[in-house]
Amino acid sequence: MSVLAALWAVLAGCGAPPPAAGPTDRHSGAAPSAQASPRTGAAASRRTPPTMAPGPNGLTPVFERRVADTGAAAAEKTVALTFDADMTADQGPRAARGERFDNPALIATLRRLEVDATVFMTGRWAEEYPDQARSIGTDPRFEIANHSYSHHAFRSPCYGLPTLSRREMAADVDRAFTALRATGARNVVPYFRFPGGCYDDAALRALAPARVTAVQWDVVSGDAFATDADAVAEQVLDGVRPGSVVVLHCTLSAAPVTEQAVRRIVPELRARGYRFVKVSELMAAG
Repeated sequence: MSVLAALWAVLAGCGAPPPAAGPTDRHSGAAPSAQASPRTGAAASRRTPPTMAPGPNGLTPVFERRVADTGAAAAEKTVALTFDADMTADQGPRAARGERFDNPALIATLRRLEVDATVFMTGRWAEEYPDQARSIGTDPRFEIANHSYSHHAFRSPCYGLPTLSRREMAADVDRAFTALRATGARNVVPYFRFPGGCYDDAALRALAPARVTAVQWDVVSGDAFATDADAVAEQVLDGVRPGSVVVLHCTLSAAPVTEQAVRRIVPELRARGYRFVKVSELMAAG
């Protein structure tokens, strides 16, 4: 039971609607900016990934689909499938005992189906699976974004996750970028996803030195701990709108039917006229 509880704490928040962020919602309307970030590095990409301008008083900007969006993203049927590669800082012993926090079959299916996607990767996951991180991060179909090093919460309460102190937050994100770069991944973008989607103005202020754009989602796949791939697919298919950001997982032990669900999601959305893009492309469309 303790193992299940720990797994739920890691993934439940990522598979639930993002908690209301109160006054920070205003930041999602900030205009994209072409400013470069030192996090990408010279070899990260041939093009500088778009970012958003800081919010009021320098707060970390937050990107998410706007319901009333009338921009290019709303006019064109684009959707970003995003996959959280979750692993907490203390789960190494479980991986050593054979628990699979990776999902190679899912990445293979995305390649076979020619789906561009963004993987939000924890630094601990990259350390555990460096060859996979490098393979994902050197494939032009994918980009790797930051999902923290430890997968600890940046606001409390947050689905039972341990909570970082304010002074630890920027350092945790920097540590994750260091771990990602150490694998040899090149397609690393200056985007960040809060574990559990939990944040507040204090977290956005504490994260400002990391110079990232936080990325939320509007479609919850419900794949965490799901055993019915069709139910996951239906939830995604029912929720997607032009410009949607979908949250799924790249963690086999706790999201075992994601690959099977993707095999249904992709052709059905394509039949509806949707094109799969990375978050960077969605952000660039404004």
